[in-house]
Amino acid sequence: MGRSWNYIPKGSAQRIHRTNGARMGDVIYRGAAAREPAMPQSPLYETDFHAWAKEQAALLRAGKLSAADIENIAEEIDSMGRSEKRELISRLSILLAHLLKWRFQPALRGNSRRLSIREQRLRIERHLEDNPSLKAMLGAAMSESCELAVIVAQRETGLGEEVFPSTCPWPFEKAIAGDFWPDAAQP
Repeated sequence: MGRSWNYIPKGSAQRIHRTNGARMGDVIYRGAAAREPAMPQSPLYETDFHAWAKEQAALLRAGKLSAADIENIAEEIDSMGRSEKRELISRLSILLAHLLKWRFQPALRGNSRRLSIREQRLRIERHLEDNPSLKAMLGAAMSESCELAVIVAQRETGLGEEVFPSTCPWPFEKAIAGDFWPDAAQP
């Protein structure tokens, strides 16, 4: 004889009763508040991250999911995603700071600054090739990056806050374009 279960929406932490099966009326718990079964956590996670990562990779490759530290693995995967976004913002900030310095300090334009701009453009393009889902965040990333870039440009040029734009003067496509070099006369 098969078992049937009362319907409980996914993710809820409600009691459910078996209505049919080995022992009628048994109570089990499902959902976020009670996991079935509890996932093990490795003590290495807190004491030796490298060893923990190697251990977890081996468990996953061997298909031993029940022995894997699923909760911490999930947290680390989430963290990796956040790290990729931070990397994009960091690279954009560096690029925009160099473009601002290029625009507002024309007397200091040189090969080093030009090559720094080219380098960041290449690094951003490659980062987006490796992480195409980040393209959906470019608008917000440009705003956040420009705010940081203005601070860097002020610090490195010694020019006052009033010299620099309050919003990003270039869209992503323009800033990343290899043939774009802002002049003082153009935004």
